[in-house]
Parts: sequence; structure tokens; C-alpha cells
Amino acid sequence: MKTIEVIRADANFEREKLRFPFGFKGGYLTELWQTASRLESAGGHAGIGIATQSVLYGDADLFVRASEATGNALMYLVTARALDLVRKRTFNSPVDLMDDLYPETYEIAKQLAGTDTLNPNFVFNALVSLDNAIWLLYAAENDLQDYHEMILPRYRAALAHRNDRIGILFQVSYDMPDETILQAVADGYFIFKIKTGYPGDQQTMLEGDMRRLKQLHRLLQDIRTEETPNGRLVYTMDANGRYEHKETFMRYLDYAREIGAFDQILFYEEPFAEQNETYVGDLGVRIAADESVYDVASAKRRIEQGYQAIVLKSVAKTLSQTLKILEYAHHQQIPCACSDLTINPILLEWHKNMTARLEPFPGLGMPLMETNGATNYVNWETMRQYHPSYGASWAEQRQGKFLLNDDFYAQSGGIYQNSAHYQQLFSQ
Repeated sequence: MKTIEVIRADANFEREKLRFPFGFKGGYLTELWQTASRLESAGGHAGIGIATQSVLYGDADLFVRASEATGNALMYLVTARALDLVRKRTFNSPVDLMDDLYPETYEIAKQLAGTDTLNPNFVFNALVSLDNAIWLLYAAENDLQDYHEMILPRYRAALAHRNDRIGILFQVSYDMPDETILQAVADGYFIFKIKTGYPGDQQTMLEGDMRRLKQLHRLLQDIRTEETPNGRLVYTMDANGRYEHKETFMRYLDYAREIGAFDQILFYEEPFAEQNETYVGDLGVRIAADESVYDVASAKRRIEQGYQAIVLKSVAKTLSQTLKILEYAHHQQIPCACSDLTINPILLEWHKNMTARLEPFPGLGMPLMETNGATNYVNWETMRQYHPSYGASWAEQRQGKFLLNDDFYAQSGGIYQNSAHYQQLFSQ
């Protein structure tokens, strides 16, 4: 592969409002910044990478300490500083370049944030647009227009499937109204991702989570679907590390059994914080790791603690880093799903390219991914039109699934096509 020199690096961003405050990790978002990074090479090629910033996901403590706008501005500044670092660099592999950039970027981010305990996910999120731009530059320089060919050979075995459908996890936030959930059922969704970790102290959180589960299960328990082996809807949960003690979490699971919801739980994401080393392999339900896994070492640690699935977020932790995590999980025979960051439509296609090639998730016969942008963005339909493949059948959500055809794979979800909207951000 060619040696590529970056001669120019620029960034810009847009603010996108959410329909209603979006709650998780005990906090609420009202908007998400969409970041674009543009790189130009000495060979005359350019690539524009897109990202969605989520400070609350990246570092909840920082989100609480600063205003929402301040946190977003800080993450964008980290992106800008990383672009300074990549200017005039040469590289052969996107993964190697990102490995070189990350340590220095992390030190800069800690200084800017004024903390020595900055969550690595904050920095990875800040690097997503840069990483995607690097991959596009790498593809252009090496005349690659296919996702499978673009992925470095060592990672391809973990992305060897060619699925014809993806099951969509419909995310249910703390305060989502019943009518919205029932509309999702009417639209064909059959996998419901329930946000847990209700705001407040541990007792308040547990009571709120149990109350919410009872409300949702009453709403959904009698609904049937042809998409699951037993005809019942599927639940997943995500606490984003809010539970502090195994005993508290077991009370939630016991309550799920009591009301008849337990058998519908496919997996439960991140009940405990990263620093919590509680063994979870004896809880009777598959526990999945998400934000606590940001490198191979943390994946290994979580698997040793009994975690039986990993939720991948290339849209939050960079494609380069996620490929390494996926490769390790594949060798350990740990199933993976893909989760959202309330990402924009173009970034959704980046994530779909990975999801489409994963081994089907156990028990469902299809890979899984979450996407909640349509539910949460005020301007979702306008944002969809920024995609060069707007209107393609594979870009539409149909009956709780994405249906993938030869055109999707031939175009790799349209990620190599230029978006006029994001190009105009750099037209001046």
C-alpha cells in the first residue's frame, strides 16, 4: 500500500437539536454536534469524515461538571488539536496512524479538560471524524471503493458474513411516551432497548427502573411478532454503568422474573461502571460490555469477568480501534452487536457496513444494531437528504429491520460518495 502524506487538515461542525431531552447515564442531552474533518493528501486526494459528538456518553462526569455547550466545544477543540497533529504526517495504515496519534491526543485532552481521569471514550469520540477521513483518504489513494477491500486483511475474518437483513434495536428512553412506543410496534419493531439507570441515588434508581420495566412490559407483553423464534418481542437493557452493587442489580433481575419479563431479555448492557470488577457470568442472563471496552486489554478483562457479548461502537470509538476489539472478540467466540450514538444518517451507513458483515447474533439469526436518530432529531428527514444515496431501499428502516441487497454491498452504503452538504462546510 502507498505511503500517504497529509498536507492539509480542517474541521467544521453543525449543531442539531433533539426533539426532547434524551436521557441516559442519569443525564439528559438536548442537542448533538455533527463534526466534519477534511484531510487532503500530497497525492491530490481528499476525504471528509463525519462524526456525532456525545459528551455524555464519552465522559458523564465531565458532562455534569460543564454546561452541555461547553462540553461539546471542548470535544471539538480536541478534534481540532488532533488535526494539527496529523498535518504533515505520513502513513501506510489508518490503524497504525491512529495508534500513533491517540497517546498525544489523550494528553492534550486531559490538559484542556483539566483532569487526569478523563475517560478514553471522550477522546475516541473526538477522533471519529478524523479517523473516518483517514480511512477515506487511504481508500482514495489505493483506489479502493469497497468496504471489505478497504478493511485491512487481518480483520476481515471477523467481518466475513454478508447478511441480507439487520435487526434494529428501538431505543426507549426514560420518558418516552407510550404512544411513541406503540407506534414503533405498529411500524414493525420487535427489539426494544430499554434505558435503565434512572436518575437519582441507588434506591431511587432501582425503584425508577422497576417502575419503568413494569410499565413497558404491561404495554408490550401480549404483542407477537414473526421475527423471533418464540413469537415474543425482545428486550435489551442498558444501564451505562449506573449500578454500583451486584445485589442491587440482582433485585432488578428478580423483579423482571416476578413480572414475567426476564425471559424476553436478550442481553443487558453495562450494568456496572468500568472500575467495577464484579463477576457477571452467574446472573442467568447474557451481560454485554459497551463503554467499558475501548481497547483489547479492556475487552479481555470484561470477558474474564463473565461478560458474554460486546457492543461495538465504531461511530464512537473510531473504526480503527473497533476493528482491534472485534478481532479479539471473534477469536474468543464472543458475539457482537452494534449500538448507536444518536448518529447522523451518513455515519449510520458506516456503522451498517460493519454490522452487515458480523456473525448473526445468537437466538435471532441476524446481526443487530441500534439506531435512534429518526426518533430523536428534529431535522432527521433533512439530514437524511445530505446522504448521496438518499432514497435507496437499503437506507430505509422497514418493519424493524434494514433489508440489504447486492446494491448495498456494491456501494458499501454510499460512504465513498461525496456529500454536497458536508463539502460546502469547507467551501470557503
